Amino acid sequence: MSHIAFVGLGSNLADPSAQLVRAFEDLDGLDGTCLLARSSLYRSAPVGYLDQPDFVNAVAKLSTKLSPQALLHAVLQIEHKHGRERTFRNAPRTLDIDVLLYDDVMLHEHGLTIPHPQLQHRAFVLLPLLEIEPTCVIAGFGAAKEAMALCQDQQVERVIDAV
Repeated sequence: MSHIAFVGLGSNLADPSAQLVRAFEDLDGLDGTCLLARSSLYRSAPVGYLDQPDFVNAVAKLSTKLSPQALLHAVLQIEHKHGRERTFRNAPRTLDIDVLLYDDVMLHEHGLTIPHPQLQHRAFVLLPLLEIEPTCVIAGFGAAKEAMALCQDQQVERVIDAV
């Protein structure tokens, strides 16, 4: 049985736009998984630790036969392949991939919370999510477009010169 999952991608090191394009390919290559849609790339300021370059972000829509836990494991492997190092919280990174949504599942266990706990507060995730899924509903919250309306003060711009 296939499931629909959305993952958020971000990078601010080592040619971020190219990192995301390669990550889209890696996601499409996962066993039992097909990339259904990918958003444009968006630039935003860092959150938390501010003394670092801006991020480039995107969202991918996947059809997958992987469980939520297996999908998390797979995206962590992709991060590792791209040279992700976890030096401190909110540190600069070559690639970050978060499982945002998985069908209408609500899950909270060690290392994995679905929907992603900050999803409805982050324009840099909501804007690309709504680009590829305009009627998206966040389980336990409601319409993603309503969440986006609450994030209008956050600066996010589409990357025109993306790879």
